Amino acid sequence: MMPAAINTTAPGCRPPLFPVCFPRHNPSFLANTALFSGLSLVSTLNIRTFPLPVRAIANSNQGNSDGSNHKKVLKSANVSTFAKGLFNFTLTNFLPIALISGVVLGFSNPTLGCLAHKYSLSKFSTCGIFFISGLRLRGGEFRAVAEAWPAGIFGLVSILLVSPLFSRLILQVQLTPQEFVTGLAIFSCMPTTLSSGVALTQLVGGNSALALAMTVISNLLAILTVPFWISNVFADGFGVSIPTGELFWSLIFTLLVPLVLGKVVRNMLKGLATYIDQNQRIFSMMSTVLLSLTPWMQVSKSRPLILMLKPKGFIEAMGMGILVHLTLLVFNAIAVKCMSASFGGRESIFSKKENFRALLIVCSQKALLIVVAVVDQLSGVVGESGLLVLPCVVAHINQVIIDSVLVNFWLWKDQSYNKDFEA
Repeated sequence: MMPAAINTTAPGCRPPLFPVCFPRHNPSFLANTALFSGLSLVSTLNIRTFPLPVRAIANSNQGNSDGSNHKKVLKSANVSTFAKGLFNFTLTNFLPIALISGVVLGFSNPTLGCLAHKYSLSKFSTCGIFFISGLRLRGGEFRAVAEAWPAGIFGLVSILLVSPLFSRLILQVQLTPQEFVTGLAIFSCMPTTLSSGVALTQLVGGNSALALAMTVISNLLAILTVPFWISNVFADGFGVSIPTGELFWSLIFTLLVPLVLGKVVRNMLKGLATYIDQNQRIFSMMSTVLLSLTPWMQVSKSRPLILMLKPKGFIEAMGMGILVHLTLLVFNAIAVKCMSASFGGRESIFSKKENFRALLIVCSQKALLIVVAVVDQLSGVVGESGLLVLPCVVAHINQVIIDSVLVNFWLWKDQSYNKDFEA
């Protein structure tokens, strides 16, 4: 005798519920494979599942309805997954997106940018970036770099004394407008970047303490070296008087004073120091936003001139910036190998993988921020400021792209080596 069928449609009898778990998209995939993964500004989100109550099917009509609802749920989940992935990608690549957005905004609506430039907002943004750098500056990094001091000395010499020599070669190139060439020549005289070099070094497992020490010291010493190179390289070539004294004091008040002030505030307020250490990405984003104000103001101010340019000249300047960075990478790689062979071979400080990678990345990058401080102080002596800064913005973005590809190659190489070693 067959048991009576249960009438699921009877009043008071609810169909059974069972949870169906759909996994959320793993946002760490974009963070790990994105082109600028070394500049990640967002923590990887946890992977979780969320239950969706799906009612049992009572008949064919209800089955069609539930199937339609199921498709809607899947569609909604896919949209949510795409939105989360896009959001994660934006935060991971925040630096280049912010710089490009500044350029686009300057072209589309130059009014606000011109007004900001009129009231010298760029100087306040520069001070703000170095103040934040001072807030984030810890004391233990310099003690940790003591063991690798020969590598640090080499890095400072390469950044401040050797790479500026390339500016003379760059000035031999003829482009239209010539400000593109001049801007890249000024760019080669700058110290290393404030954040991207250290971030990429940390990602690839390099000596981040060495990278940070070279970054801080080179930017402080640049107060002395940049006026020297600008006056010697460009005064001879242009036959103009470079305001070396004004440039020196401008760098003192826009770079050194805010940095020291930020460090003093950090030491005085221990609670603030703890908060900053726990929210490094937030302060990195703040610095990036302040940095993006530079191309916004410069492009807004020079928009009429930029619109008169031919695309060919801009593309040539972009290719030239890429070539300059690749040249610095090759030069520093050869120089570090030579130093390694001369001082102990495989046992040398220069032969250690973490030191080699830190040196190669940090010594080959140039800072955009100080270019802006220098160009503002020159007040059009060597060319239109917007045209001088624009190729530097593009070169800054390109060097981040190239070095991110290099870092991803190193990570892939390390992973392959570890798999072969375990096998």
